Amino acid sequence: MTHTTGRPGAPHTPGAPTRAPGTAPAAPLLRTAAELAAFAPRKGPRAVVMTMGALHEGHATLIRTARAAAGPDGQVVVTVFVNPLQFGEAADLERYPRTLEADLAVAGAAGADAVFAPSVEEVYPGGEPQVRISAGPMGERLEGAFRPGHFDGMLTVVAKLLHLTRPDAAFYGQKDAQQLALIRRMVRDLNFPVEIVGVETVREPDGLALSSRNRFLDAEERHTALALSRALFAARDRLAAQQALHARAQTTAATTGRAAALTALGETRAAADTQAVALARPVDGPAAVRAAAQLILEDAAAEQPPLALDYLALVDPADFTEIPDDRTTGDAILAIAAKVGKTRLIDNIPLTFGATT
Repeated sequence: MTHTTGRPGAPHTPGAPTRAPGTAPAAPLLRTAAELAAFAPRKGPRAVVMTMGALHEGHATLIRTARAAAGPDGQVVVTVFVNPLQFGEAADLERYPRTLEADLAVAGAAGADAVFAPSVEEVYPGGEPQVRISAGPMGERLEGAFRPGHFDGMLTVVAKLLHLTRPDAAFYGQKDAQQLALIRRMVRDLNFPVEIVGVETVREPDGLALSSRNRFLDAEERHTALALSRALFAARDRLAAQQALHARAQTTAATTGRAAALTALGETRAAADTQAVALARPVDGPAAVRAAAQLILEDAAAEQPPLALDYLALVDPADFTEIPDDRTTGDAILAIAAKVGKTRLIDNIPLTFGATT
């Protein structure tokens, strides 16, 4: 079977990628489930990376991670499908970037064996499906509250693509943390025979999380958008400093009495440090984390153009419920969503309360 590469009229060997002079081979393009089923037989495990296209270095990192996991005898398939069920407004669906030609090159260079880019008719042959996956209560929080039905549509297409591609492992970015959590929950609850692997968020040197939507930001908007990552890093650093201070409080016989004695000796700076250690309380953690991030976001709201915050939430990664202020241990995710101009961005960072390092 001949697998096209998105270059009409360009001859090539069936099943082989097209190679441009001086470049890595583009990944073969498969358009139908039948072509995918007939593609090169699997000798080892299959790894899948699901995308909506407009591939960038973040996607390339996912593909390289999948390639390493699948090994030389395994197979890596990248899916490219702009899922209409995930978009609340037709304008957003039409605006989403579509760069299939470039996507084939990025996927091939990163180590993909094929790109499966089906049409809407191929994925939903009878029109919009009447039976869909429900994301449940977790899907109604944060992103789900701002984008009703989004996660139902996402899980529905992920379930279909898992059935079509039949991978041993599927790789998703941590930047879409709520999406990743819901996919893991679906796979567990519905007994999908696949391992779900999360891959750390890839960032620009200045901290901005890579996203296909970043291309919509002009220079001023991009400067404002940096507040998302700055707020997350400020919260992370605040938690690290507080936990280091609390760790010292556990190992130092520091008392307010000792602070008073040091003050009497004129050692003001040492006294202040000692008193801070003595008063360090782990229960300040969640509130301090939120406050550190909020300060950055409030400043960004006054910039031109301004950052319009949708939410700042410190949540439990298991169900995305809000972390209570008295939480002293355990994992959490600090998540942000905001608009800059007409572009909506999300970002998050994992945190661990009670860590000693």
